[in-house]
Amino acid sequence: MADKTCLITGVGPGTGAALARRFTEGGYRVAMLARNEARLSELERELPGSRSFPCDVADTTALAAACDALESELGAPAVVIHNAVGGARGDFFATPPELLRRNFEVNTMALLHLAQRFAPGMVERGHGAFLCTGNTATYRGKASFAGFAPTKAAQRILAESMARSLGPQGVHVAYLAIDAVIDVPWTRKMLPDALDEFFCRPADIAAECWHLVHQPRSAWSFDVQIRPDREPW
Repeated sequence: MADKTCLITGVGPGTGAALARRFTEGGYRVAMLARNEARLSELERELPGSRSFPCDVADTTALAAACDALESELGAPAVVIHNAVGGARGDFFATPPELLRRNFEVNTMALLHLAQRFAPGMVERGHGAFLCTGNTATYRGKASFAGFAPTKAAQRILAESMARSLGPQGVHVAYLAIDAVIDVPWTRKMLPDALDEFFCRPADIAAECWHLVHQPRSAWSFDVQIRPDREPW
């Protein structure tokens, strides 16, 4: 891809930062979106050619402004990775409607806005990729995930619809579900006795995302699940 800009939402200290590092290593100009401006600035200093765009993807106006800025500075993205996530724990009795609505804005509506903004250019150029990261809440509504799972399921279905439309036009859409506890400081603190093998490493997740985005057209994946070898399923 000559127009090697990669847009990543939800650039936090785990998967998002690992994605930014992997795609920078692969020669992309990386546009990083997240709410934490200080963290983005630190990564921007670390990763040559990257640019940070502090933004709440649930805010349609802010997201549109960030997209305007990144396109002006880095060019239209050839790859969009929607890694931002709105989550919550609690059964449906304990889930405020406004929380479910916000999670839907982050997980599903932001994907729609990004696709409507950047897919036409990808189709015109004849190539491009959209990738969403998810988890097992995508496929099942456990009792304690009432404020979260419905929005991830909707996200996956939207991505599947996009894939059926965009695939024949040369644009790859894929969904990566991470069935694991991701290895970040707060999960280590929460599970101090867990073995290293229990966790899924962000760099390994990023490597699989890189692979999905660069699959040959004759063997594109859509629905992909990854988990450590110790994870029961």
